[in-house]
Amino acid sequence: MSKPEAKVENIVASISLGIRLDLNYLAETLERCKYIPEQFPGLVFYLDKPKATFLVFETGKLVCTGTTSETDLMGAVHNLIKIFRKLGIKINREPEVKIQNIVASGDLHARLNLDAAVITLENILYEPEQFPGAILRFTSHKVVFLLFSTGKIVCTGAKSEEQVYEAVNALHKKLSDLGLI
Repeated sequence: MSKPEAKVENIVASISLGIRLDLNYLAETLERCKYIPEQFPGLVFYLDKPKATFLVFETGKLVCTGTTSETDLMGAVHNLIKIFRKLGIKINREPEVKIQNIVASGDLHARLNLDAAVITLENILYEPEQFPGAILRFTSHKVVFLLFSTGKIVCTGAKSEEQVYEAVNALHKKLSDLGLI
């Protein structure tokens, strides 16, 4: 049987700069940003390298989304800080970066019997009339999986890439041990 695969699709992280930001100034000076305070209180900034989108708030708190590795996440934050410093914004400390969620897609390389999985596993919800996949709360690894009969999976809720790969391997082992794949 083939080893399972997983690929990070998106990382969402919160960042704290520890300073207040003038969003009007940023909107006037930054390229590739959108700021419409009547619609949303944050500025949206698009970074090309590495590809990432930031939500920037006056409080100095940011949300970064769109990176596909922890390395790219840290690179995006570093590049944003560099841009801010070039604009004269004084950032005197390292930003606090905390991963909130990682979404990964994967493949178990085996067909999965979802009807049997519902009977065998705990914390699983499967309503094929509503959605073709089963939702499995994999509490041992603190993630949630979407499981499809094709063997394709989606993993969400991880806080590190390592946690994703450990959870996918543990899921594969558990499903194999129970004869569900």
